[in-house]
Amino acid sequence: MQKKMLVFLSLSLASSALAEPLTVEFWHIFGDAKRKGWIEQKAADFNAKNPDIKVVPVVKGNYNENLQAAILAGRQGKPPALVQIFEVGSQLALDSGVFQPVGSVEKTDYSDYLKPVVDYYTIGGKVNSLPFNSSSPVLYANRDLLKKVGLSETALPQTYNALMRTCAKVKAALPETKCITFSASSWYVEQWMAEQNTTLVNNNNGRTARATESNLDSPAARNIFTFIKKLNDGGYYTYSGKLDDGAGSGAIFTGQKSVFLINSTADLGNQLDAAKQGGYRLGVGLLPIQDGVKRNGVVIGGASLWIAKGIPDNVADAARTFALYMTNTANMKEWHKLTGYYPVRTSSVNELRKEGWLDSAAPQTVAFRQLLNTKAGPATAGALFGGMLPTRQVIQEGIQKVLQGQDVDSVAKDTKARVDKVIADYNKSLAQ
Repeated sequence: MQKKMLVFLSLSLASSALAEPLTVEFWHIFGDAKRKGWIEQKAADFNAKNPDIKVVPVVKGNYNENLQAAILAGRQGKPPALVQIFEVGSQLALDSGVFQPVGSVEKTDYSDYLKPVVDYYTIGGKVNSLPFNSSSPVLYANRDLLKKVGLSETALPQTYNALMRTCAKVKAALPETKCITFSASSWYVEQWMAEQNTTLVNNNNGRTARATESNLDSPAARNIFTFIKKLNDGGYYTYSGKLDDGAGSGAIFTGQKSVFLINSTADLGNQLDAAKQGGYRLGVGLLPIQDGVKRNGVVIGGASLWIAKGIPDNVADAARTFALYMTNTANMKEWHKLTGYYPVRTSSVNELRKEGWLDSAAPQTVAFRQLLNTKAGPATAGALFGGMLPTRQVIQEGIQKVLQGQDVDSVAKDTKARVDKVIADYNKSLAQ
């Protein structure tokens, strides 16, 4: 009998040793070598420390493709355990029923996450996902071109009119160089609405009740369309000709065909590399805003980490454990240095300050100051409604119409009407 017990124990131990680790599929959007490599290294480090868990990162296309694929997989009963979902996909992710709040897996402490970041992902008083890659737009400047024009290399324009005056001087001194480029992107319209303390949609940006209409015919929206039109009519602005083409506007700036670029803080690492290779000095300034309004702050861009519903509890817990590991203090500090994305944790920011990384002359300091000075409220919390993807397309088409010479009044009215229909159609789909 004792012999049989020993054999049984030996077999049990052997079976345990050969047991497969829990697999955590992590779907994300970073296909470039730098960011994909970082995620794969973090997964490898985590797997080595946790041999009973195997995190498998999978690139699933762009943000929209990643979200749609995850929802489809969830409805087919085969969801990935962890998914990177962009900020404006939050309501759609929640409405899909495919994901569970991270706090429902296990109680989670969010106190170390930067407040403007965690505020965005708080829906109905509940944090649904863990912040990961977060960003906001800033003004990049070619300091050597500014010097050539005879303008300040450090006191960059902070308002629409100040930028217009600067652009007039650039045009006079450097007729072959455009003053500014930025992509025809809805993201900037969303930011400029927030800076004027105006929500993109009603019901406190869809956060106290579902949005039923947009504010795209408001004075704030008209200010934005007017600003873009004036830049273009004055011959100060250029872009690739494509909608939402950040790479195109970035190439114009790094090719030194424009003095200024508005782009994400997530591009800071690439911009510093490009300036070094191009032999020019890079400046970073606050996002220029409407004259006569008090700076209100920016809306967080980027993405967060969502845990699927309908997976085994131990897999959900493993996904949460990895998400917390990947976004811990040391990793977020490293992520920021590599990419320019905000490190999302207060402890990471404090360590960066101690290292001197955020000294007053550092370009990344501007971005942090802009974020940390953001005033909490519905406008800066960001719009929350399920039709954000088609809404962005409509807004971008509105920008293009202004650039093609259509008047601001008609564009604002048309854009509002079309977005209101998107909202109504989405709300109707939920009732079916």
